[in-house]
Amino acid sequence: MSDSVCIFGDSVTKGVVFDSAAKKYTLLKDSFLNLVKSGMGFRMHNYSKFGCTVSKGLETMRRHLDELKQYDYTVLEFGGNDCDYKWAEVSAAPEKDHQPKTPMGAFLQKYAEMIDEVRRNGSSPVLLSLPPVNAKRYFAWFSRGLNPQNLLRFLGDVEHIYRWHEMYNLAVFRLAKSCDVPIIDISSAFLERVNYQKLICEDGIHPNAEGHSLIGGVITDAVRRYRREYAAS
Repeated sequence: MSDSVCIFGDSVTKGVVFDSAAKKYTLLKDSFLNLVKSGMGFRMHNYSKFGCTVSKGLETMRRHLDELKQYDYTVLEFGGNDCDYKWAEVSAAPEKDHQPKTPMGAFLQKYAEMIDEVRRNGSSPVLLSLPPVNAKRYFAWFSRGLNPQNLLRFLGDVEHIYRWHEMYNLAVFRLAKSCDVPIIDISSAFLERVNYQKLICEDGIHPNAEGHSLIGGVITDAVRRYRREYAAS
């Protein structure tokens, strides 16, 4: 059985990694989607974009609705950018009531709309959970050139970054259940590691090559389980 898949997501599904030697972001040749594509024989098209939120993802999807019926499955992966803040604004005025790029209510609404669009246009949605972040590394990354003390006044403590990100991740799991959509749990595979930080890039947020290999294995195992269940039914 050969399946066709399209993907809407952010830089994680795009395959972006930070190259510490070259000091720049680049696309990983052996990204987890490329590994799954080659290993499972999928026909695949990736609409993911660097920095994409669920609102931008929905806009992108609506430009390609006629294409969705060409794919058996549409994989969705959002939340990492949605929960993020405009850190320069926070640094300048930490006492203000800053909101994330996509507040939780809007995040769930837009994500549910995206799921509905996939179904209405002839494809089956599948969600991906989020890889965990390294809060200390990410704080060091985005606070460069800003006021770390002011940022901490807003955050309370650095690990709040991890907790806030995980709150959005848990919301994705709840959304999958409420919308009756399958979700592939890549989060647990990271957290099961004694030091999952080794799987994250220098910026604290993007999985590195080893992290992509781990995700690829998790997705491949999930597909194989589904195919066995499908064959037995």
